[in-house]
Amino acid sequence: MAFQIRDIEQLLEKYDNAQTSLQEEQQLKHYFAQEEVAPHLQHYKAMFSYFQETKTEQFTKDIRLKPKKIRIYKWASVAAVIAIMFSVTFLNKPDSKRSLEDLSEEELLVYNQTKEAFTLLSSRFNQGVNSLNALAIASHNLEKGVKQVGLINEFGKTTNKIFKTN
Repeated sequence: MAFQIRDIEQLLEKYDNAQTSLQEEQQLKHYFAQEEVAPHLQHYKAMFSYFQETKTEQFTKDIRLKPKKIRIYKWASVAAVIAIMFSVTFLNKPDSKRSLEDLSEEELLVYNQTKEAFTLLSSRFNQGVNSLNALAIASHNLEKGVKQVGLINEFGKTTNKIFKTN
C-alpha cells in the first residue's frame, strides 16, 4: 500500500480534530506500522505504536473490593416506628368494638395529639432519610470524580513516558 505524505498529513489533521472514520484511522495505523516514516511525523509513530501495544496489555493487579456497609441505623429506626405503631394500634384496645364516637373528649384529645405526634415524627424521619440519601449520592459522585482524576493523571504520566523515550 503506497502512502502519499500529503494524504497522511491531511488524515492526521482530521485525526487531531477527531473527524476521522474508522477506515481512515486504520490507514494511519498501517502507515505508522511501517519501518520508514517521514521524519517530521516520527512523533506520531510512537503514539500509534503505543496504541497497538496497549491492546495486548492486561490488568493483573488484585482488586480489593470493599464490603457494602449495612445501614442498620435506617432499619432499626423503621423497626422502632413499626413497633410503636403496632403497640398503639393493637395492644391498647381494651374494647375492639369501640369507635372514635365512643371516646370521651379527653380520650379524643389524647388520640388526636398522638396522631399529630406520629405524623410529625414520620415527616421528620422522612426528611432525615432524604438528607442521608442526598449525602450518600454526593459522596458516591465525589468518589467517582476522584477516581477519574486519578485515571487522567495516570494517562498523563504514560503519555509523558512515551514522548520522553523518543
